[in-house]
Amino acid sequence: MSGSNEDRMSGSTGRPAGRRSALVPRTIAGQMFAVLGMIVLLLVAGAVASVVTLARNDSENLARMRALAVAETFAHAPGVLPALKSRDPSAVLQPIAQETQRRTHVDYIVVTNTKGVRYTHPNPAEIGKSITGPLWPATAGRAFTDRVPGQTLRSPSIRAVVPVMDAKGTVVGLVNSGVTIASVSGTVNRQLPILFGAAACALALATAGVAGASRRLRRQTHGLGPTEITRMYEHHDAVLHAVREGVLIVDNNGTLLLANDEARRLLDLPPDAQQRHVADLGLAPSVARLLAEGRVAADEVHQSADRFLAVNQQPTRSRGRTLGSVATLRDTTELRALAGQATKSRERLKLLYDASVVIGTTLDVTRTAEELAQAALPRFADFVTVDLFDSVLHGDEPNQENTALRRTASASAQDQRPLYQAGQLVSFSPSAPQAQSLTLGKPRLETDLVRAPETGEPRNPAHTRWILEQGMRSLITVPLRARNTVLGVTSFYRNGQLAPFDEDDVSTAEELVGRAAVCVDNARRYAREHAMSASLQRSLLPGDLPEQNAVDAAYRYVPAQSGVGGDWFDVIPLSGARVALVVGDVVGHGVHAAATMGLLRTTVLNFSALDLAPDELLTHLDELVIRLGQDEDHRSHEKGAAATGGTGIIGATCLYAIYDPISRHCALARAGHPAPALVHADGTVHFPEVPGGPPLGLGGFPFETVDIQLSENSEIVLYTDGLIESRRDDIDIGLERLCQALAHPGRPPEQTCDAVLDALLPTGRGRRADDIALLVARTRALDAAAVVVWDVPDDPAAVADIRAKATTQLSEWGLDEAAFTTELIVSELITNAIRYAAAPIHLRLVRDRTLICEVSDASSTSPHLRRSATSDEGGRGLFLVAQLAQRWGTRYTAHGKTIWAEQPLPSAGL
Repeated sequence: MSGSNEDRMSGSTGRPAGRRSALVPRTIAGQMFAVLGMIVLLLVAGAVASVVTLARNDSENLARMRALAVAETFAHAPGVLPALKSRDPSAVLQPIAQETQRRTHVDYIVVTNTKGVRYTHPNPAEIGKSITGPLWPATAGRAFTDRVPGQTLRSPSIRAVVPVMDAKGTVVGLVNSGVTIASVSGTVNRQLPILFGAAACALALATAGVAGASRRLRRQTHGLGPTEITRMYEHHDAVLHAVREGVLIVDNNGTLLLANDEARRLLDLPPDAQQRHVADLGLAPSVARLLAEGRVAADEVHQSADRFLAVNQQPTRSRGRTLGSVATLRDTTELRALAGQATKSRERLKLLYDASVVIGTTLDVTRTAEELAQAALPRFADFVTVDLFDSVLHGDEPNQENTALRRTASASAQDQRPLYQAGQLVSFSPSAPQAQSLTLGKPRLETDLVRAPETGEPRNPAHTRWILEQGMRSLITVPLRARNTVLGVTSFYRNGQLAPFDEDDVSTAEELVGRAAVCVDNARRYAREHAMSASLQRSLLPGDLPEQNAVDAAYRYVPAQSGVGGDWFDVIPLSGARVALVVGDVVGHGVHAAATMGLLRTTVLNFSALDLAPDELLTHLDELVIRLGQDEDHRSHEKGAAATGGTGIIGATCLYAIYDPISRHCALARAGHPAPALVHADGTVHFPEVPGGPPLGLGGFPFETVDIQLSENSEIVLYTDGLIESRRDDIDIGLERLCQALAHPGRPPEQTCDAVLDALLPTGRGRRADDIALLVARTRALDAAAVVVWDVPDDPAAVADIRAKATTQLSEWGLDEAAFTTELIVSELITNAIRYAAAPIHLRLVRDRTLICEVSDASSTSPHLRRSATSDEGGRGLFLVAQLAQRWGTRYTAHGKTIWAEQPLPSAGL
């Protein structure tokens, strides 16, 4: 942070930071440290200079005193005077002088005669020589000292000369003692480290003090220098007095510390307001109390004179201690004039938002009109009516020639009685506001309905009387317009409880009705599409199930809550007394799904006529779905991206089962459809393992047929996924409920259908999110006496014998009238098999609702019906069979083919 502050400071001086001298301190703390450092250094330098000067003077005095003391002591020693008077003074005095010099730590002791000739000397070679320097004060009997330059001893020294006198006071010799100043000043030099150490400690203490003061000052000034602080103060002062909000700073005692110009203007403060208590400033009591308390305030509005002030106040704290408070004042007098309009706009937006949530929750025209009427109460109107053209209620476009309106919805906030009840035709006079709104397609405002009849305009007397009786005071009529089509008119009434409508309310009513009109039109369009889809689906689903003896069947179809869907079922009689049971499901709802369902059901009917196995039929159906999808994609590509919502199949599932009442075998295959439920005669329920296979239209995956042996009176239950799946329950729960509903043997299929729907639909047979198709088939077994089978030898001569056996069997069944026709059919079919097919050959006669004749062989060659020429000897066999039989055809088996022909039973055989 300090670095960034220094960068900011260097940038604020107006010159590059690189040009500033590194010796110039950049902060107050740096300047303080530099000043204190210089003071400490000057003090230390002065102290050292003083010590050195004093040490030098003291060293010289000490040297003078030591030299004089040693010289006087030596001169007054008892043996000195006799030695001077002896014949060889040097011999006596030299040893004594050297020993005394060593013990007294002087540089030399020289004894001379009065003329200065040396008797002793530290260097014996100098003995006998004369010394230099003045000696007259000593020769005169007075001791003295002088300073001797350091020539011989290489250092300045102090010399003391003391006379040696005899008893008579005559000077007989002189004692010279010398001490160098350097030897004495060493003691003083040993005191200098202590002095410098003390100086260093003082400098360290000064540095620590400056560092502490620097940190505190840096925290308080945020690392800013004097220039930056000055500039910041100038800027803050300029901003404080230029801002258009009043600013007040008050301490804990309620004393005003600062007030900017705007605060002085808003509160009309006296010039000497600062440093005075807020209670003495003549403020409004509420404002003064708020400032004195210092509590937190957020946009509190207080009146001061003729102004309304919004006050915000926050306490100021430092290190957890409250120092006072800062308050800002904002003049809201002009804003209060707009507050009413803002509140009204906010209420209008809230009304429109709430209305958008509750209007259009269903695709029902009447319900949508009721939601519009209820949405305006009681915040916008006291009474609301919605009148629509009669054709709109039926899903048609409004008929401009037929202007009859029907009261669709009305709502009252105070239980007012409407003039027209819901469902009644409404009549308005041409001059009525409702009629004018419909004619012009614009809203109409009546601010005073009480005075309106007095204008002389022709009105409906009944309607005028109703307005007066119910106390209605104002009215807004708005046409319901959607996609440039007027669907009806909405009337909003107010009585004396609310203020009369104004022009702003007209725009609100238009917005409210405009949103509802789109929902009404969507509901109308949906009603029309739903009616078309329902009509189409009813025409495509089977009406009455075909008559057959293989199963006893019942069905139920429950449309989805969102409209018709693509579920279908079918019971298709097949050759050989067999029956095909089909259930399918097309993804989606509406006309598209219904049309797709019809296409697939028709395709299955056509494919079933070929007597295909279930897996082969699903394979052909899957190929057809793929081809139809490719054609639809091609058409959409040619029409461009706008060509959406085509008739191509968008996904389907199917379950196809064939039941043979003779063998009681059931062959099943499914394409992405739920497995069927099998209910045995003892009441046990299970779901056979039928390979699922992919949904129709994916391609590339084979289907697989499963054969199941069933006992008589078993139930095969086929259904779509809407029966067992729901948004609230898992599919396993649906299957469990289905099992519980089916586990009741002995019931007719009709009762089984009712029980299943009651168990799996929460509201009985109520509608769900997906449509439901349910098919229950109770199996029957054909009496063994009604079926005969003969093996046919591969010999044309055997035809007569087989024909005779067939005639005999018909006689036993009481079908003698059909014997001739049957003989011809059997003869032609067996002859063709012997001539063109391969053994083994079988003949089977079945007595069911029709008389069925079947010839099976081991060949897979299909016979073809053709018209023979007059000259042809053959080729008329199948043509003859087709003429004699009611139906005929060929079905292929795993071991060959079967050619069959059906004849209606004579009346005697019924």
